[in-house]
Amino acid sequence: MSQYGIHDAPGNVIVADNNEILRKLNANTISDAAKADEIEHKMTLREAFKTHKKAIFWSMALSGALIMEGYDVVVIGSFYGQPNFTKRFGIVAPGTATGYAIPAAWQSGLSNGSSAGGIIGLLINGWAADRYGPKIVMMTSIVALTCFIFIPVFAQSLTTLVIGEVLCGIPWGVFQTLTTAYASEVCPIQLRGYLTAYVNLCWGVGILLSSGVVTATLNVDSDWSWRLPFVVQWVWVIPLFMIVFFSPPSPWWLVRRGRLDDAEKSVRRLTNPEYVSDNDIKNTVAMMVHTNELETQAQAGTTYIQCFTKTDRRRTEIVMMTFAMQLLSGENLIGQGVQFLQSAGVGTQLSFDLNMVLNSMFIIGTIVSWGLLTHFGRRTLYTAGMGCMAVVLFVIGGLGFISSNNATMTVGGLLIALNFIYNCTLGPLCYTIIGEVSSTRLRQKSIALSRIAYQIMNIICGIIVPRMINTTAWNWGAKSGLFWGGSALLSTLYCLLRLPETKHRSYGELDLLFENKVPAWRFKSTKVNQFGMHHDDTKKHIDSKEDIKHLD
Repeated sequence: MSQYGIHDAPGNVIVADNNEILRKLNANTISDAAKADEIEHKMTLREAFKTHKKAIFWSMALSGALIMEGYDVVVIGSFYGQPNFTKRFGIVAPGTATGYAIPAAWQSGLSNGSSAGGIIGLLINGWAADRYGPKIVMMTSIVALTCFIFIPVFAQSLTTLVIGEVLCGIPWGVFQTLTTAYASEVCPIQLRGYLTAYVNLCWGVGILLSSGVVTATLNVDSDWSWRLPFVVQWVWVIPLFMIVFFSPPSPWWLVRRGRLDDAEKSVRRLTNPEYVSDNDIKNTVAMMVHTNELETQAQAGTTYIQCFTKTDRRRTEIVMMTFAMQLLSGENLIGQGVQFLQSAGVGTQLSFDLNMVLNSMFIIGTIVSWGLLTHFGRRTLYTAGMGCMAVVLFVIGGLGFISSNNATMTVGGLLIALNFIYNCTLGPLCYTIIGEVSSTRLRQKSIALSRIAYQIMNIICGIIVPRMINTTAWNWGAKSGLFWGGSALLSTLYCLLRLPETKHRSYGELDLLFENKVPAWRFKSTKVNQFGMHHDDTKKHIDSKEDIKHLD
């Protein structure tokens, strides 16, 4: 038995009631965990910031990896309205802004290439990160991406570009999971929402950067006008590799591997020694041990199969739907911003200028979301945002039936408003929700599955959206807003029925809420005693189900 009171047990641990915890952990460990949990709940935002400055730095630094993915997502879509790119790879299309167009089938292939690769990367990461550790997997992915970037830079055909997108998508899939999981694990409850939401800002930086680079190279009269945007991706490879190399490993992963002393060292590197004592660090690790044991009791094992059994099935459904609804909300129209605006009648240069404003909303909206997170819950913001997007999309769709310059400019303005709403609510809140709803033992795999759901939806949207707005295909233009408005309305209904409130909840509390099948709309008003004891009587045990009390 270790200093944390963990008994060595052969084979898998079976699901047991709370009495089993006292056979696995000694009373002192549970008491220490309770103390750490109480301190974390009572900590103010200011205290959390001072205590966890280092964790904030490392979380934000690692999230920078998503800049690379956000960059590419928009850069490919922007090329569909880029004169030199369409002349090089497109077909003659009279009536379009450039006179040429990339066939809808190839647009689908290019848009879906990175999504297909992302699914492969996500599946690999869900397994490899648990086995070898997030740091090793992340550094390997960065090296692989450095090599894969050569393919689109020197591509001579659309086929080669698609292959390059697929291969680059594999490491991007790894980045998507690891950055969100790390942000949700290294910080206390008070900072968790802000740092997971920051992931969306990194996406925004990449998207805005790609818009700027594509706009800057618009007037380059050669193939380098579309090759240079790919070249830029090499700029941050070395800095990102160094950040990952020197970053502290996730203490939660170390606890799951039984490396408790290393977990203490990691927590020490992530906290400020002026405010955190060695005893506080020990208590924090004890809390992680206790939460891990709670989840092991509910379900042993950490394979993908476990994500779809028992209480984790509901959690997996929620995180997968939360990410899939990012696209069901109509956000995919923003990714095709340039072509969508051109199909609505906006000129080439103005469409690229508006696209810059459109993509700046990722940064502005995320910053606004931090203020909203302080006052509102995750469920409230996500559901309200989805409802607002449905309304805006219906208006955009209605304007598609009006042929006038004013209607066209209004569509452009509403598209910017749509992106602002998305990035105040759905965009950043998605990362917060999937990081908090997933169990700590299955977090890597749950986030991977949620992102796979997004990628599958992205592939579907990559097939139908280009056809909706392509003048050589369905040519719906702004009328496509009606379709996505209906989709967003149905998603709003799902949020009301299934999306739980996770604000101010520790991971142990969330485990018990899901285990006791509390309805989504009662998460906020339900009181939980995850330790089943009072601090002054550490040997007293109370069944967790008796400690769940509904306040409403």
